[in-house]
Amino acid sequence: MRQFHLHLVSDATGETINSVARACVIQFDDVRPVEHFWNLVRTERQLDMVLEGVQENRGLVMFTLVDEKLRRRLQDFCREVQVPCIPVLDPLINALAAFLGVESQRQPGRQHALDAEYFGRMDAMDFALAHDDGQSSWDLHEADVILMGVSRTSKTPTCIYLANRGIKAANIPIVPGCPMPPEIEKLTRPLVVGLTKDPDRLVQIRRNRLKLLNQNESSTYVDPEVVRAEVTDARRMFTRRGWPVIDVSRRSIEETAAEIMMLLARRQSGGLPGVVPGVVPEGPVT
Repeated sequence: MRQFHLHLVSDATGETINSVARACVIQFDDVRPVEHFWNLVRTERQLDMVLEGVQENRGLVMFTLVDEKLRRRLQDFCREVQVPCIPVLDPLINALAAFLGVESQRQPGRQHALDAEYFGRMDAMDFALAHDDGQSSWDLHEADVILMGVSRTSKTPTCIYLANRGIKAANIPIVPGCPMPPEIEKLTRPLVVGLTKDPDRLVQIRRNRLKLLNQNESSTYVDPEVVRAEVTDARRMFTRRGWPVIDVSRRSIEETAAEIMMLLARRQSGGLPGVVPGVVPEGPVT
């Protein structure tokens, strides 16, 4: 495993450069960056600390600074000590400026402005927390998306991720012997999506969950046959109701959320959501 120092320098929260760096590094096998994260760098003194860090641990520098004086100083220093220095957003900003015929504002943190979009995301987050695990079913009609699935199919983290994108998401667990909230039958506005998972993988995840809670692993909650029946019954319900289905067995939360956002966009544009490709039935569904 080859290690190298990677300095990520941002004048805002650093979310952008962190995501870009991770997306790039993951494409290389057998390498591991030692990350030095420098965020909210907006003054000369703060930049001094960055330069000291680069001097002490020389490696690749990636930055998203918009202040011209700070940018020039960082680039000059890196050139002097002979380390690569990459302005991550420059190609995109320059291309946009050329296309639009206007100059960028060069103002750090503009994407985090407290505008209507920001408060919309906060409302969506409150909604997701209030409607987690079948709570507050009386106002499900206000949701944009409702996720259905048996226990441990990543419903809650997916809802939180969607909320961070401004989408009001609720989730309802499918529990053997427990009826669905009657409000589900009357909903017309929300997009209802069924989440499913490979039963063997589900048993493994549930066992790990019980270990963390120091609970008995002999319950039907982790019985392979019972779990397989749970998954099959849930898929049958999804099929009867015509809900789109996403198999999350080999999907990250981000990938699942991306599929849901695609289905939501199709629905809002007039298209009818169908079963997402990649779902492999566990058995015949009738």
